[in-house]
Amino acid sequence: MNMRRKPLQAAMAGIFALAASGQVAMAANPCAPASKNPCAAKNPCAAGPKVDPKLVTRPKGTKLAKGNSAEMLKLGEALWKDTKLSTNNLSCNSCHQGGAAFQATFAKPYPHQVAMAKQQGGFKRINLDEMAQFCLIVPMASKTLPWDSKELAALTAYTAQIQKSFKPAVAAKANPCAAKNPCAPVANPCAATKK
Repeated sequence: MNMRRKPLQAAMAGIFALAASGQVAMAANPCAPASKNPCAAKNPCAAGPKVDPKLVTRPKGTKLAKGNSAEMLKLGEALWKDTKLSTNNLSCNSCHQGGAAFQATFAKPYPHQVAMAKQQGGFKRINLDEMAQFCLIVPMASKTLPWDSKELAALTAYTAQIQKSFKPAVAAKANPCAAKNPCAPVANPCAATKK
């Protein structure tokens, strides 16, 4: 096997060899049947059922809770990673780890247009706290947080903190919503190789 021309295949072969020797535990087989194949999974970024805009539109006169900035960011970070906020074992971090799954518009000040909110809720523009509520309903299959809760304020503050360091060009490389099919023949270890 030519190691220079087929580095992915060489790496996969090495992993399988180590696994066979008992030196490493094997991850799920990427070539498994469609039911377990990550290449056949439904796109979590694709349009889904419509969301009632009333569920995620901030009621008039609502003000987010206030608190010590450092404490709010710490709570927000914990909530960002908390799968208990969902009914499907997802957290905000499940989709957005390392800036992934944000479109380039995330760098713009809120309110702005967000593709998922537009497609599934009809929002032309959405505020950051409303977007947090939207994500609780759509990807996380959960309920919204109370509008005056410390939790919503903390989650919004932490998301705003992430937004400050967001770099669209870097995130696009890790974005499963923007990437070409990760299982395309060029990168697919299950694909047939040319001789």
